[in-house]
Amino acid sequence: MDPWVMIIYIVALFAIMYFLMIRPQRKKQKEEERMRNNLQVGDEILTIGGIYGKIVAMKEDSFILESGPDRAKIRVAKWALQQNFTVHEDDTQAVKGKTNK
Repeated sequence: MDPWVMIIYIVALFAIMYFLMIRPQRKKQKEEERMRNNLQVGDEILTIGGIYGKIVAMKEDSFILESGPDRAKIRVAKWALQQNFTVHEDDTQAVKGKTNK
């Protein structure tokens, strides 16, 4: 077998791995980072631990979450955010911009 053919197979394999595995993961990480950076006081969120609540205060790397009818407050790291249920105006404009392109 020609060595050039083998090199082409290896390059093609890495290209396929990049487009099927690495690229989607990076896109997801960027989206999660954008969500964490756009948090605001008053947002209703879900943590990775399954805790629902409302943000009442924010710090650089964490936020204070108020949950439950007894208004218990806990400090949560930003990386523990799973989902933000509050839609902001700038988020809707970004989505509209993506669909128009």
